[in-house]
Amino acid sequence: MIILRDDKRIARLRAIGRYTSLFGMLALVGGFILVTLSWFNEDSLPLTLDQVLLYQLVLLTVGWLFSQIGLFLANRYVREPRADEVLDKSVGKFARNGRLYHYLLPAPHVLLTQNGIVVFNAKFQRGQISVHGDKWSQKGIGLSRFFAQEALGNPTKEVENMVSAVAAYINKHAPSVAEVPIAPMIVFTTKNMEELELDGSNIPAVHHSKLKGFLRKQKGKLAPLSAADYEAIRQAFDKKAAHLLDAEGNPLVVQEA
Repeated sequence: MIILRDDKRIARLRAIGRYTSLFGMLALVGGFILVTLSWFNEDSLPLTLDQVLLYQLVLLTVGWLFSQIGLFLANRYVREPRADEVLDKSVGKFARNGRLYHYLLPAPHVLLTQNGIVVFNAKFQRGQISVHGDKWSQKGIGLSRFFAQEALGNPTKEVENMVSAVAAYINKHAPSVAEVPIAPMIVFTTKNMEELELDGSNIPAVHHSKLKGFLRKQKGKLAPLSAADYEAIRQAFDKKAAHLLDAEGNPLVVQEA
């Protein structure tokens, strides 16, 4: 399997995530220090009480916002193993002749094979997660949902939007392709799979340890792409990965699954 990954983007966003987290933490600490000083050294501060409260509010608000941005980026680009690395291992043995695109296309993780396209929505969230139709529930994480873990959101709606974005990209960059099967899939990359109840999902949702077997079962349900359609889509996708490929479309750096 050919893996095409935007490593420069990952490195850039990893650095941004770390710096925003640090800045957010410093702003929060600054806000608390300002309040503490106002309590114990009110007369020595060259600020009125209203000014102290205003500066505290600004520091705490900015600190919280930057901390959330840092958390968002850290969960995707700092956390190890990253979602793309988990998918590499889970998909590699199934799609030996496929092309897996990470952080290059309108969806973060897209697999192209002769049997069609799979768009993965990778979720790292932990806790007791269940789904009924397109209604998701996450329990058992307490206050960490506000401070230490990004909320689950609605993986179904997210992956549907990803599929629509990829389809629009194909229509624009490979107009000769009349219709292409795009399969949405929700994949949980957390280590603990005992707390996942995913059977009720309208869209296939699996733990990454079961992904390879699930893809094999689904293989026969997709109509294979014609050679012309596959080549047109490959060329369209490879436009976004041109800096990673040679003139013949082969990766400049081979990345093993």
